[in-house]
Amino acid sequence: MLVAAAVCPCPPLLVPVVAAGAAPELEPLREACRAAVGELLASGAELIVVVGTGPRAEVWTEGGVGTFQRYGVELAARLPLGGPGEGELTPALTVGAWLLEQSGATVPTHACAVPSDTAPDRLLGLGKGLADLADRVGLLVMGDGSACRSVKAPGYLDERAEGWDAAVAAALGSADTEALAALDAGLAAELLAEGRAPWQVLAGAAEGAGLRGRLSYDHAPYGVGYFVASWH
Repeated sequence: MLVAAAVCPCPPLLVPVVAAGAAPELEPLREACRAAVGELLASGAELIVVVGTGPRAEVWTEGGVGTFQRYGVELAARLPLGGPGEGELTPALTVGAWLLEQSGATVPTHACAVPSDTAPDRLLGLGKGLADLADRVGLLVMGDGSACRSVKAPGYLDERAEGWDAAVAAALGSADTEALAALDAGLAAELLAEGRAPWQVLAGAAEGAGLRGRLSYDHAPYGVGYFVASWH
């Protein structure tokens, strides 16, 4: 059963050594993520599953390691209490593993990658399956909002992006599983919002769990929507 979830964005710039000179700009986001992960770890979950996007559906149940070498940084992040696993963690999951390491997590942790174009019904079903993995399951859900909030954003400016992100923020802040389940996959793809797939996994896992949500961060510092939320 799902007992708690932390929702965080997954830009590599969350890692100070990757952000370098820009690190201070994201300290408020970093602090919000630390607090959300801390609440997740304090929930009493006996198993944590990190969920994020990847090029193919993949799971890590015996540990896993990701690196930041693609960003020119010799740094690795490992899932708590696990070995090297089979295959490198995806970028989103690597940031999640780093957040757990920074929080001193000692809870057994699995990881699950989902392609960003996965159909909503499959994601909802996956979430329900994850919630049944243990009596007390916690999710660390990694995903960004639209990447079209400004002319300098990765996807340039799209007038639909701000309203779409506002709806997501409202759903995450109120633990509205129905609103998350109803997110349009096509529009999310047009807005380059890779968080859509992980959030719908969360929606499936939390259905009927009676969790309450709290949004602690909702900004788009680089034209990309970043949200941090805690569900308990």
